Amino acid sequence: MTDTHCPYCSLQCGMTLSRKGPRLEVGVRSQTNKHSPVDEGALCRKGWTAAGLRGSRERLTTPMVRDRATGEWSATTWDEALDLIAAKLAELREVHGADANAVFGGGGLTNEKAYQLGKFARVALGTSQIDYNGRWCMSSAASAGNQAFGVDRGLPFPLADIEKTDVCVLVGSNLAETMPPAARHLDRLREKGGRVVVIDPRLTPTGERADLFLQPVPGTDLPLALGVLHLLDAAGAVDEDYIAERTTGFQDVRRSVAAWWPEMVERVSGVEAAQLRELASLLAKAEKVMVLTARGAEQHAQGTATVLAWLNVALALGMPGRPFSGYGCLTGQGNGQGGREHGQKADQLPGYRMIDDPAARAHVAGVWGIDPETIPGKGRSAYELLDALGTAAGPKSLLVFGSNIVVSAPNASHVASRLADLDLLVVADMVMSETAALADVVLPVTQWAEETGTMTNLEGRVILRNQAISPPDGVKNDLDIITGLAHRLGAASTWSTDPEEIFTELRAASKGGKADYSDITYDRIREEDGVFWPCPEGSEGSPRLFADAFFHPDGRARFVDVAHSGPAEQPSAAFPLHLTTGRVLAQYQSGAQTRRIKELPDDGIFVELHPLLADRVGAHDGDPVLVRTARGELKAPARIVTTIRPDTVFVPFHWVGANRLTNDALDPSSRMPEFKVCAAAVSA
Repeated sequence: MTDTHCPYCSLQCGMTLSRKGPRLEVGVRSQTNKHSPVDEGALCRKGWTAAGLRGSRERLTTPMVRDRATGEWSATTWDEALDLIAAKLAELREVHGADANAVFGGGGLTNEKAYQLGKFARVALGTSQIDYNGRWCMSSAASAGNQAFGVDRGLPFPLADIEKTDVCVLVGSNLAETMPPAARHLDRLREKGGRVVVIDPRLTPTGERADLFLQPVPGTDLPLALGVLHLLDAAGAVDEDYIAERTTGFQDVRRSVAAWWPEMVERVSGVEAAQLRELASLLAKAEKVMVLTARGAEQHAQGTATVLAWLNVALALGMPGRPFSGYGCLTGQGNGQGGREHGQKADQLPGYRMIDDPAARAHVAGVWGIDPETIPGKGRSAYELLDALGTAAGPKSLLVFGSNIVVSAPNASHVASRLADLDLLVVADMVMSETAALADVVLPVTQWAEETGTMTNLEGRVILRNQAISPPDGVKNDLDIITGLAHRLGAASTWSTDPEEIFTELRAASKGGKADYSDITYDRIREEDGVFWPCPEGSEGSPRLFADAFFHPDGRARFVDVAHSGPAEQPSAAFPLHLTTGRVLAQYQSGAQTRRIKELPDDGIFVELHPLLADRVGAHDGDPVLVRTARGELKAPARIVTTIRPDTVFVPFHWVGANRLTNDALDPSSRMPEFKVCAAAVSA
């Protein structure tokens, strides 16, 4: 029996894996076992069935090459596949320059893979063109956290702190379906007399747990926050001493929110002024308040501004840094936090160092044994990278690790057309995903149970996944692929395939950075059940941040004045409705794994709409409806529910279709696409 962690969301729940003949069996750790503090021995249905891909007939076990002329696939050897890829990468670099080659990673990759992938891009390829799908996860919250606090860690406190606050405000989070074991903290909070507030255009299972539920028009969480702060200030409920001692910038924010009286907010958001006053009163009376945002608030062209507006509320109440209070972001992907800390992101180097910082470049170059001048500068963000593929000024090749772009990218039909214009598309995956099916070369890689590596969960807790079984014959780890290509390209530096050796190098590269892992070791993780960063040498790790100071040089948090401009795409006569997207309980991300596990319910894509809207367009429950946006259309069965706004339709994004509709407008700070709202029309 092997102790490890779930392959899915950012909770990274603990589990055990046992061999039962050819089968792999999932078990939970005892609730008294300290090895799983984040979940206390619980798993959701996805976790319980996570071993279902083991032995699947859809599992890839040999490298495949596609003939572009015929579309036919043929098996090849690993040496032949890597030789082919390396030769083409070298040719493109020689003809078009280093930025002709690009890399796209994933928020599910281990820290070791994310680190090695960033190093590979900058050292072996010499390209600036690397980003990852975590840009579409919590980048708006990351941008806001860096601006307000000087640091980006999703939760600056352990998840269990939720149940010890007085009021927990969830903005755009369906916690009960996206990470079910975490919802117990909401239940315990209410049992202790605390209050839960949920803000969402849909009454989800999380909303059903709320003491106060607000149902705004999609894309209007920002004016809600402005209105709440207006009321708090008018009532004299802001913490003037905290503001004076621990923050800067409040007076500009105070002046700007003066215009957002409750009736104004109601006209913009659709939330009744009385409800807004009820929320403000609840917050004003509470000693401890926690504000948590998720993708519903963040995946907007104003996502960073929206998070900053809610951060301003938390700061005005004097909550960040106080016990069981403050602001946090509920990270989505399994390694959404660690995946961006160590170099997989276009503008960052290991340790959450910025790539344009000369001191950061010198430190990392010293670890890599190269000249700092050879490290390329800042590259394109995720969507901008995809949008440039195959163009005259863009990359001519793309290596994809841990991402199913064709399903997960906004304006997905356009992205698919960009992939088709590449000279070389290489995809490393366990199965023939929708993106792999378009590739020139597909490389079969290990799944989570077949490899060892660290992950950083939503709390900033670094945990260890342990290998439980050997991979099928013919399957390699992503680290083997990266090293094999680096050697073929004649890359400088040292290249290991051993995860613990790579983690040791990562620790050195991160030393002194904001995300300092230098005193975290595999042994410490095992002994302490995970270690929180920052953890410089001699440190015990930091489960709770900001008690004494924020991460700006002066130790103060920043209020940031933000204004509401609304979604990039407003309803019109042709597209009179709001479209929003999200998840369902049984599926995960693009569904490449979960849709292939027979024990998980898979009823396919659907369109959720209110009875009033259904009557207006002549739609009936279970019958197909057509959803159209300026980018494409989708036909799927209707689900008629009373839990959604009558002016809004909802489509889950785990299947091909939803992201053919979504808008690729980008947040100016985080470069997050506006997944969560666009103008749409629906017909029977």
